[in-house]
Amino acid sequence: MALLEIRDLTVSYGFITALKGINLDVEEGQIVALLGSNGAGKTTTLRTVSGAIKPQGGTITLDGKKINGLATYKIAKAGVTQSPEGRLLFAELSVEDNLRVGAYGLKTIKKKVVDAEGNETEVTVSAKQQRDEAFERVYNLFPVLRERRKQIANTLSGGEQQMVAIGRALMSSPKLLLLDEPSLGLAPLVIEEIFRAFQRIREEGTTILIVEQNALQTLKIADYGYVLELGNISMQGPASELIKDERLIEAYLGGNKKK
Repeated sequence: MALLEIRDLTVSYGFITALKGINLDVEEGQIVALLGSNGAGKTTTLRTVSGAIKPQGGTITLDGKKINGLATYKIAKAGVTQSPEGRLLFAELSVEDNLRVGAYGLKTIKKKVVDAEGNETEVTVSAKQQRDEAFERVYNLFPVLRERRKQIANTLSGGEQQMVAIGRALMSSPKLLLLDEPSLGLAPLVIEEIFRAFQRIREEGTTILIVEQNALQTLKIADYGYVLELGNISMQGPASELIKDERLIEAYLGGNKKK
């Protein structure tokens, strides 16, 4: 069973059908890419998973439990967070305060830990401990944010703002991280840095579903990919195979996969 399962998902805006019964799986521990041109339905898919849009048909399950129809905060509590297109930071707040927003709602939890001898015990972890650990995780992923933690968000560069948006989504330690066009408007070197961070995020145990128009860069780090065209899945397969597909190269990789 996949961590995220989408079955026969249909979404409409008035008389326009944006998603036409799509099926999509995201396996735990993977980076899955959702590719396609503007208007294909990529952002609609993410916003439906996160609960911002209510579908007309189909089901979305997380860890085997149906989540479509739940309020957005309940979906977030279940372990799904999103870094939205355009970042949507609180412009007048500091980096640290923007990140802190992502930890809102954390509560004291009990979790099982295993010591060096293999003995399992249950420990209590306060909300403050979880928040402090999340800050450290984000600052280790993006060291520049530690340096800028007191800086106001709207004074940051575009790349730094994108790092804050991703970091904010990580602050609640989600099971599934949704990324919407994270490379949009960024310089190539910054894109490379951020995409390396995505690989680290996966290695640390967070599953990723990423929407991108930058197909080549995304397929290089993804495990599996889907291509959306006008609300339908037109192609899918292992990323290592899709990146060689002549149809995809022609449509999304500029006709040359080596570029």
